[in-house]
Amino acid sequence: MMTRFRVNKISMVVGACLLTGPVLAQSQEDNTIEEVVATGTRLQGTATAVIEERKNQAFVADILGAEQISRTGDSDAAAALRRVTGLTLVDGKFIYVRGLGERYSSARLNGASIPSPDLSRNVIPLDIFPSNVIESLSVQKAYSPNMPAAFGGGNVDIRTKSLPSEFIAGIQVGVEADSNNSDGFTYNGNHSGTPSALRDAIVHYRGDFSLRNIIERDGLFTNDSGTVAQQAIAINDGLLKSLPRNMSIKDESLDPNYSAQAYIGNSFDEEWLGGTVGFLASVAYDNKWNYTDRRNAVVSASLPENCAQNMDTAENVGNTCFDSMVDSKVTTENERLNGLFTLGYRWNSHSLSYTKIYIEDNEDESEIAVSQNPSQNITITDDGIADYSQSFTYEERQLDVDQFRGQHTFLDYWGLGIDWHYTQSEATTDIPLQSTFNFSNRYDDNGGYLSTGVNGGNGQVENDYVDMDDHMKNWGGNVTLPISTGRFEIELKGGWDFIDRARYYTTSSFFINNGGGSINVTTNEADLLNLPSYLTDAFIGEQNLLVVFNEPDAPEADDYLAAQKTDAAYGAFDVIYDNTWRISGGLRYEEFKQVALETSSLIFTAEDQNIYYNPDNIKARSIDTDDFFPALSLTYIGGDDYQVRLGYGETVVRPDLREVVPVGYFDPLTDIRTTGNTQLVSSTLKNYDIRYELYGEMGNNLALSLFYKDIVNPIETVLRVGDSTYTAGFTNGTQAELYGVEAEWLYDLSWAMDGFFTSGNITLSDSEVDIEASSAGSLTNTTKRMNGHSKYVANFQLGYDSANGEHSASLVYNVFGERILASGIDGRQDAYEQPFHSLDMVYSYYMDFNSTIKLRVRNLLGEDQEVTQDGVTVRSRTVGTSLQLSYKYDF
Repeated sequence: MMTRFRVNKISMVVGACLLTGPVLAQSQEDNTIEEVVATGTRLQGTATAVIEERKNQAFVADILGAEQISRTGDSDAAAALRRVTGLTLVDGKFIYVRGLGERYSSARLNGASIPSPDLSRNVIPLDIFPSNVIESLSVQKAYSPNMPAAFGGGNVDIRTKSLPSEFIAGIQVGVEADSNNSDGFTYNGNHSGTPSALRDAIVHYRGDFSLRNIIERDGLFTNDSGTVAQQAIAINDGLLKSLPRNMSIKDESLDPNYSAQAYIGNSFDEEWLGGTVGFLASVAYDNKWNYTDRRNAVVSASLPENCAQNMDTAENVGNTCFDSMVDSKVTTENERLNGLFTLGYRWNSHSLSYTKIYIEDNEDESEIAVSQNPSQNITITDDGIADYSQSFTYEERQLDVDQFRGQHTFLDYWGLGIDWHYTQSEATTDIPLQSTFNFSNRYDDNGGYLSTGVNGGNGQVENDYVDMDDHMKNWGGNVTLPISTGRFEIELKGGWDFIDRARYYTTSSFFINNGGGSINVTTNEADLLNLPSYLTDAFIGEQNLLVVFNEPDAPEADDYLAAQKTDAAYGAFDVIYDNTWRISGGLRYEEFKQVALETSSLIFTAEDQNIYYNPDNIKARSIDTDDFFPALSLTYIGGDDYQVRLGYGETVVRPDLREVVPVGYFDPLTDIRTTGNTQLVSSTLKNYDIRYELYGEMGNNLALSLFYKDIVNPIETVLRVGDSTYTAGFTNGTQAELYGVEAEWLYDLSWAMDGFFTSGNITLSDSEVDIEASSAGSLTNTTKRMNGHSKYVANFQLGYDSANGEHSASLVYNVFGERILASGIDGRQDAYEQPFHSLDMVYSYYMDFNSTIKLRVRNLLGEDQEVTQDGVTVRSRTVGTSLQLSYKYDF
């Protein structure tokens, strides 16, 4: 007989205790055991524990377990989180919660704050956390006092894998092919960073490499080495020759993507104190190639009608549809190494642990671009001219975390509980190579290639070197006192949270300038891939080329120092009456201090560096605030079947470090040069939530939510157009609001088809932000939807688990509604990123208790990414269909 029953943690423990005695007695008497079979899918089995945790949360939260992540085949935290209700993934890194931009979400690691290795944002790019180190992901959407007050759409807590109770070990290898990766463009670059000769020259020449300054600083005079001018040119040529000059590109087939990981762990009883020592270690490596065709364009302010009516026509009349167009062929190699080590000790009701996480994420990219600027009469079809460039970028991101945690329960003192952590982390980003070679191509009347030359003027070759170090120390803890009296279950809670953070960001930029006229480089189209090697010693000696240190002019800078300090404490309560009503809430006090100072590269080398730090400048760049942040949640518990929750909280969203200094950088999401605003202030939010949760057997559940957010001083991006390109900055709007409804479900379909189930979620929402005309610049719409907000987000999954447990499969669909990528200016409408319909398939074959084969196909629909403005495609990116096969063996 096959029996189906509902399982929860308590019933499992009680059932095990009740069955142990009778089963042992029966086995001793007749060695016969009656077989009892409980059926349920692999996902539903783990979903029961996940749902139980969600039910027990006092505030609205969604939990994503390791098995759910494994089912969808997601390789990192960012990809996995897009399956959570109301979350969308942007640029493969950043999570938007309920349609709010990444600034409105935050992430913690095992409850601790850590810094971001991303150059342009404070928020952590979640793609750096591989799924092999994740035990679960908790997304809390309603603010509670134990969370940081910088809470907008939600907070993601990444929980790493815990210590095993017995010996475990395993390996996994995988290989992946991508339909886009049949061919790509590779190169061998110099990743050694800023040449020592240039670093020394910045100090010696105070950043001025002009011939006149070289002559003055070196006290040159005419001698056997030549005139003073000849000697100065020779010195400058020596500096120029230290830059990367041999960057030839190869057009070749790309290697398949591959990955490997291994883990081992165990626990041991020790006799001295009678406790248990355990450890877990894992390491993983993966290498991925990606080729894509990409277009970025600025649409014309006076757009002809036929552009929007017929995009095929628009391709032929680009001169009138666009102010500028850049068509690129981009090849990227991502190399990632990560390691996790946890050592712990458990003794009675006490536990201590140490966790080390190290993540290294390197990206190597080449880009071949053809640029046309109709507004400047630079077009292939018009005058037979187009700008041509080849760019090379190598970026290293590292995250190094050391975390100590303790949990203690004092049974002799009313069950008092104390948990604490000390976390020290460092995030670094280093770009030891960012080199762009600019040329001018000429074509005949039929678009046939004629020649390539180097124009006279600045920046014909640009080399940038970037370095960022972000250090953070976070120590915090909680004290919990449970009280049981009559029909009341009460928990009193208090805690503390201290964060110290410091960031140092610097970049050095060098231009190679052609002081003469246009220089012809080649007339052979076959030599185009070898163009970055044209700077030979002979060529430099023959031409009028000079290298300059490109330090930005005031008021804009390209370097900054920043520091943050947050001191917080909270008190909270959680009261359950008659297991029917639950009221939770509390108050958090937070003192926040920040200073961010734009600097010059010369500050750290010039003898008079102190003159750059005057008290007025420091005061103008400082934030010093403190406030109280309340939260309240009321829950009606309808037995084991349903719950109704109401929540309210007041929170704050502060500007990112880089947004409050006048430092220019290219935003990786928009490819637009963006500069901070020293006048930005924090946004304050009032958050309202209502949620209905219905629970059934075998993990079946349904959740319906309503939410509303009132935002004062929302931070929005504003754009400007100059020289046929966009630039961007930030401003505070006056007010914004966001409201919507969410639905989430998991439902067993075995009544119709054995082994099948469905799960998913959908979010429908809207938003509006008002920006004062005086702050809006040349925005077309001063009242609009918030940047990055999608009116709908949907996830659907059809799953299958075979009765014999040998097979499982999932068909997973994700889509988001169009969202504003960039606000329209000068009469142009807003630019919308179009919906991306993602359909993935994952199949797992469990060969035996030890071996698993997994097949995953991503982007089955072959969708590409697209941004439209005024009905015209202004940005596009091809996305391939990939096929991944992996094998896992558990010892």
